[in-house]
Formats: sequence, structure tokens, C-alpha cells
Amino acid sequence: MLSEQSAVTVRATLPAVGAALGEITERFYAGMFAARPELLRDLFNRGNQAAGTQREALAGSIAAFATHLLDHPDDRPDAMLQRIAHKHASLGITPDQYAVVHEHLFAAIAEVLGEAVTPEVAAAWEEVYWLMANALIAVEKRLYEEQGGPSWRAWEVVERVTETADVASFRLRPVDGGPVRDFRPGQYVSVRVTLDDGARQIRQYSLSGAPGPGERQFSVKRVHDEDGTPEGEVSGHLHARVRAGDVLELSEAYGDLVLDAEPDTPLLLASAGIGVTPMTAMLAHLADGGHRAPVTVVHGDRSPADHALRADHEGYAAKLADSSVHFWYEQDAPAGASTGYVDLTDVPVAPGTRAYLCGPLPFMRTVREQLIGKGVAPADIHYEVFGPDLWLAERG
Repeated sequence: MLSEQSAVTVRATLPAVGAALGEITERFYAGMFAARPELLRDLFNRGNQAAGTQREALAGSIAAFATHLLDHPDDRPDAMLQRIAHKHASLGITPDQYAVVHEHLFAAIAEVLGEAVTPEVAAAWEEVYWLMANALIAVEKRLYEEQGGPSWRAWEVVERVTETADVASFRLRPVDGGPVRDFRPGQYVSVRVTLDDGARQIRQYSLSGAPGPGERQFSVKRVHDEDGTPEGEVSGHLHARVRAGDVLELSEAYGDLVLDAEPDTPLLLASAGIGVTPMTAMLAHLADGGHRAPVTVVHGDRSPADHALRADHEGYAAKLADSSVHFWYEQDAPAGASTGYVDLTDVPVAPGTRAYLCGPLPFMRTVREQLIGKGVAPADIHYEVFGPDLWLAERG
């Protein structure tokens, strides 16, 4: 895939480029937003930019892609590309924007690495960039064709439900009254809102159920300013301002963490905190479809009062032919639940289990390691990250 000459150059320069990627991506975003401020205002997540997590994710994806090209020259990291492409499609990214990124990214590379960026080095890394960009463009084109193109649609909030002190669910119908495409359990939609300063910020929220024909439902946790995390602009806006009768702009449903299992495949659905949202949609689908094989439900939270959608979580699991529920709470654990963090040591896991994980990265790392220790194949463990995928940054 990568030309032989470029592969030699990328292999020789990867340590230096990889070590500088943090500074490169910081300067890249600063330069691009200075030249194109509308991108920060109306496309990129300002909270992730302030926290630096988007820079880490970008650096990790570039390093991971380049490393894969060198270690596996005959194939592409399709799982990584699919994950990124679904996020891009939900935002409405278009092919011309890759040229904008290229311009400012390579200006940052030249600025940081200086004379080390010879014409040969620049050409090799441009080849890496366009291999990745063109692969993403191709996947996004297919996704747009499936969903009728990149578009935003007006949806009216028909009901708002307070799930916990910090989580609210919104049920919506399209304003135009037209048909609604089916979604696959586990997928998310992008929600675009106009904030007080005129910015049109976008966030992705998992669809937490299918409340009825022609409707959508997503659940939002309000992000507080704590532990170095900026207060959530969009989550705060939705909690403070949006009620029944208000109109929001939604994308079509995207996301590659979706159920893909036969009725006789054992499943394990593990979540923590607001990661419960895609799991409730999956459980609803399994209950409606009469899934026959064992389903193990795992969840961790601060307390039962913080456990959003708990009634749905338990209710859908109870409808299954063969299910077991395991909840952990840091405090106030009721009878039948455990105190502390999720620990699968004593949880039976059926042979051939396929697992789906959603929650904070430390939680997913721990659960993944325990599942592998119990004999679950790594290829059968799937995960969803809310926000930039810093797992890629760690692996890069």
C-alpha cells in the first residue's frame, strides 16, 4: 500500500515524528483555527479543544495508521478507519475539508521539525496522509450513500424525562413528518445546537431506545467542570434550555459499535456511567427479537441514584430467555448488587461470548483484560468511546 521508498523513509523518521506529534497537532489546530475560525465555532468540539483531548486523539490516529502501514503493508486498519469515518459522517465532513487539514497539518510539521523535513521526508508523510484521508473519504462516501447524504434535519422534542439529577432523555419526532430510517442498536446521532454566543456546536449522543415508530430517543449526561474537564457547553444547554416543543437539529444515525450476533451467540454487555445508553438500546432489541443465548449484563456506577435508565436496564434484561445482571455501585449498593468497581472475577462468561463495552477508558481496559483472561477472543470484544478515542493515542 505504501510505496517502498516512502516506507523506508517513514520507518526511519517515525520515532522523531511520533515524538513531536503532540506539538505538531497543537500548532496544527492553532494555525487552522486562526485561518478558519468558523471551524472551531461550528464544527470542532470546543470543550475537547480546550482539554487537549482532540489533539491527543489525532496524534494517536496518525501514529497508529503509519505504524500499521509499516507492520502490515498488505492491508489497512479498517476497524480504526470505520470508527473515525462514522464520527466524521455524523458531523457532515466533506472531502474538501481534508485538503484544509492537509494544508495546516503539513505547515505545522515543517514549523516543528524544521530542516529535518526534507523533500523526501515530506513526500513520504504526504503519502501516509493521503492514504489515510482517501480511505476515510471512501468509507464516508459509502455511509452518506446509505443515509441519503450528509444532512441535518429538524426534530421536535415531544417529551423530556429526568432520569437522574444529571441525566435527561429526549424523545423526538421529525418536524417534516417524513419517514425515519431504522437505526442499529448501539448507534448515535449528532445533535447541533446554537449557543448564546452564536456558535453552532455539535455533539454525539447514543440512541438509548426506540420509543415508537418515527421517533428517536437519546439521553444526555450534564458534564460538570471537575477534575480538569471543562463544563459541557452542549450538555449544559440541553439540560438548561431544551423542553418539550423545542426543535433540535439531528444527523442520521451512525456508529460501528452495533449488535452483530446470531440468536445462539452468548453476549456480554458491559457499561459504566452514561455508557449505559447504547446498552439499553441493545437490550431492547434483544428482548424484542427473542434472543435465546445467554446475555450477561454488567454495569458500574457511583450509586443507584446515579444509574441512568436503571429500570430499562433491568426490565429489558428480565425479558430475555437467559440473562444475568451484575451491578456494582461505589456507594449505597442495594441487596443483589455489589459495592465497589466492576470486577468480573466471579462472573461466569460462556464460551464463545461476544462482548460490547462502553464507559470510561480505565473501566473498558480493565473489563477487556478480564474478558481475555476468561478466554474471550480479543476480536470478539468491541467498544465505544464517548468523545475523542484516546485508546488510539495510547496504542500509537
